[in-house]
Amino acid sequence: MERRTVLRGLLAVPVGATAVVSAAAPARAVSSTTINPGAGWGTWDGWGTSLCWWANALGPRADLADVLFGRDTVQYYGQTLPGLGMNIVRYNAGGSGTNSISGRTMRPTPSLDGFKRIEGYQLDWFISDPQSASWNWSADANQRDMMRLARDRGVNVFELFSNSPMWWMLKNDNPAGADDGGNNLQDGNYGRHAAYLATVARYAHDHWGIDFTSVEPVNEPSGVWGPKWSNGQEGCHVDPGAQAEIIRRTRAELDARGLHRIQVSGSDEWGYGIALSTWKGFDAATRAAIGRINVHGYDQDGRRDLLYDAAAAAGKKIWNSEYTDHDAGGMTIARNLNLDLRWLHPTAWVYWQVVEAGVNWGPIEFVDGVPSKINTKYFVLAQYMRHVRPGMQIIDGGSGNTVAAYDSANHRLVVVATNYGTGQWIDFDLSRFAGPSQDGALVERWCTQTGGTERYRHHQDTFMHGTRFWSYFAPNTVQTFEVSDVYM
Repeated sequence: MERRTVLRGLLAVPVGATAVVSAAAPARAVSSTTINPGAGWGTWDGWGTSLCWWANALGPRADLADVLFGRDTVQYYGQTLPGLGMNIVRYNAGGSGTNSISGRTMRPTPSLDGFKRIEGYQLDWFISDPQSASWNWSADANQRDMMRLARDRGVNVFELFSNSPMWWMLKNDNPAGADDGGNNLQDGNYGRHAAYLATVARYAHDHWGIDFTSVEPVNEPSGVWGPKWSNGQEGCHVDPGAQAEIIRRTRAELDARGLHRIQVSGSDEWGYGIALSTWKGFDAATRAAIGRINVHGYDQDGRRDLLYDAAAAAGKKIWNSEYTDHDAGGMTIARNLNLDLRWLHPTAWVYWQVVEAGVNWGPIEFVDGVPSKINTKYFVLAQYMRHVRPGMQIIDGGSGNTVAAYDSANHRLVVVATNYGTGQWIDFDLSRFAGPSQDGALVERWCTQTGGTERYRHHQDTFMHGTRFWSYFAPNTVQTFEVSDVYM
């Protein structure tokens, strides 16, 4: 619940004055929010990125792995950066290939650029044995090597996902989609596609030292994919009925290889509304085969709450398994993160391509072929990713601009709050906690001013006043607060 109190005599505070006035009297608060530990939305699984294109293009870059998957402060192209500490990686099992099968070859869309062609492991359908000549396990070395670097830096959750089945399983041999935009996987290859993914998952366990937590057999399956639509990436339309069969077969193929612990996730639809529609269309057997609902965050104004209600009723967790935007400043991503965590209640959140070329899509951008430009969006992500950590409980932040997480092992409360418009004081009330820290205790603060000079600055100027603390927020600012000695 949020309450607003406009107080007589409140003075405007200049951006640079934050450190001086954070401990001012409580009467100066303009907006107040009460953190509610009684409303909990699950244990946080973590933050991540898909590998796919950028890892295929760049390969095993240790410096990038340090930036993305470590939490140390690192030097990167002359800049001092806080490591994001991502602990989730989504690995793309590609559908492309350069081999010929009795004169038949892949027929790619011209706009399917080289680094977006992810080479698959199964060369043909002749022999299913992964040790046979029908398989090439040296394919896709760059993406695989980056996954190993991520693992070595603490990544502990891996998802295997498919944008398209292998090209030779398709009706038109084109992993970018069907000529008419419809179903492209041949009817007789549903089982082969499921077996392909299960075989990759088993091989990863046996030979790569990678244990996938989940397998997602389709990606944005209700989308229109095909050469007429200039899709410059792998993709495959799959009707809900076909999705259901593929999901059930994937579950069976995993079980046949002793991979009972690996969940099947579904269905990575592009937005919340279509994800809900797809879920409602599945029968009981298909729903039972799905261990977790994955959804992409491109329906930014969609009804997140309705999808959450359906997932909760079925006892399923939700991941926002893909998100991107082209706002380099970071306020768009802050808005959507806040909406997701307040209404969708995912247990994980994954960026699509954390390194990308042009138009501000990635937090890290290529400049003249070098991934050296760090957008402000990177530092906004740091506010969430570095502080809301795996294993914490997501609780009610009390308002739409506040995310709260509780670390029960260390009795620490984390609050990430956003101010979108005019500068204002925000007061945070912890009175609903059994032990709301101690009067006078230090509250650690980190600030990102998306339109200012503070990219990710640590302050020690905020203190508890009874059961409350407050801070000034300049326009378009994201701040994180960590409060110690808090008991539920």
